[in-house]
Amino acid sequence: MIVATSSGRLEGVQQGGVARFLGVPYAAAPVGELRFRAPVEHAGWDGVRSALEPGATVAQGPYRGVMDEILPTVTVPGDETLNLAIWAPAPAPAGGAPVMVWIHGGSLAHGANALAAYDGEPFARDGVLFVGVNYRIGVEGFSVLDGADANPGLRDAVAAIRWVHREIAAFGGDPGRITIAGQSAGGNIVAAVLASGAVDGLVAGAIIQSGPPSARDPKRAGRITQAIAKRLGITATRDAFAAKTPSELVDAQEAAMAGTTPVTGGPGYSIALDDELVPQQPETAIVDGAASTVPLLLGWTRDEARLWLTPTGLDRSIGRGHLLAARIAFRIRRSTLAAYRRAVTGTRGDLFGELAQDLLLRVPALRIAQSRLAPGRAGAWLSEFDWPSPVHDLRAAHAVDLPFVFDRVRSADAIALVGDAAPQQLATDVHADWVRFVRDGDPGWPRWSRDETVRVDDADGAHEAPLPRADLWRAWG
Repeated sequence: MIVATSSGRLEGVQQGGVARFLGVPYAAAPVGELRFRAPVEHAGWDGVRSALEPGATVAQGPYRGVMDEILPTVTVPGDETLNLAIWAPAPAPAGGAPVMVWIHGGSLAHGANALAAYDGEPFARDGVLFVGVNYRIGVEGFSVLDGADANPGLRDAVAAIRWVHREIAAFGGDPGRITIAGQSAGGNIVAAVLASGAVDGLVAGAIIQSGPPSARDPKRAGRITQAIAKRLGITATRDAFAAKTPSELVDAQEAAMAGTTPVTGGPGYSIALDDELVPQQPETAIVDGAASTVPLLLGWTRDEARLWLTPTGLDRSIGRGHLLAARIAFRIRRSTLAAYRRAVTGTRGDLFGELAQDLLLRVPALRIAQSRLAPGRAGAWLSEFDWPSPVHDLRAAHAVDLPFVFDRVRSADAIALVGDAAPQQLATDVHADWVRFVRDGDPGWPRWSRDETVRVDDADGAHEAPLPRADLWRAWG
């Protein structure tokens, strides 16, 4: 199966009503003089380029310890890491299929579109053209370096969305119905892209799943960069980092990040504020009206923080000092902390996790949803995933929802995360909700309003309910 793009012709494969094109470049290989720079247009190719195998992945290390059992890593060698994986309904429907552009998570340091968990066949099967994006992660994508462009990985995502808008009709997609979606760090990128205005008019909807709509000032965002530079005995400049191989930089990165998590803190990557693309906090920009005409699907899992706290045993090491440090660092009011103490039963680790996940994910999502009540703004729909995985007592931890979103609960990678008895009907329903949102701009339940109705996906199935733990939401003021 041959498709013609403005860069050249691509050979994909069609099987069972789905066409697949892998390793499709949307920008030039970020090597040599293009390292730590904004992406540039691909020069194109002559003849027919094979798109039958997964594209190259950005250099990265595996997750550590038990985390590697439930969140695998994949490595595909090559320089052309800025590539797309495309699954399209075949034949294409009249007028083109709705498009979902998927931006993977991984703490801005892990992940790739070649992971089995992100196989887009179930979406294509159900009429959605699915595009998985590889973007620069970790040291290559989010270092803060003198002489370099800010946030290359975020700029990659913008370039990918623009490429999809320009080229996707050739694959049978409708460029007027593009939904950008991301989970975890991918949701962070979706929020920043929306806030930037860089894709205004190009997207019809957006999904932010378990993603913090945040950025940090360059000094804080650059702490991991400084730590890597110190380990390597170099300066935090573009030239000094470009003189090192990706593997040398990743080795130093992994050493610097040892023992840190998005919940408990320590050196890690974040989007950096910059005058050009991220001049203010993405949450603030969206609340103030950025992308106000774009419908939003906002979701989280009930026990987000357990992914980092429970399998690793960190939940048992949380003490009074951690709570005090969090309260001071994030300016949590005493009355807010008191409300959580009253509501949360269990260990100090449980209390810390509940505070962290609400502060980073749930409360920002609710603030964004509240802003959509203003006249003339598109709607927001909220969901909470609360089905408990028995694996490592994760319960409804961060990422446990992904096999349900992708309707892949029986796959080997999913079983490692959710066990072998996950309810297929719940996966069918959650996946269908996302398909409806991409297709229609409405997932099928009431939009967020003053009656505070959300979708809850739990052991009882998918159903509508009043906002869980509404009293804690109001405790933030």
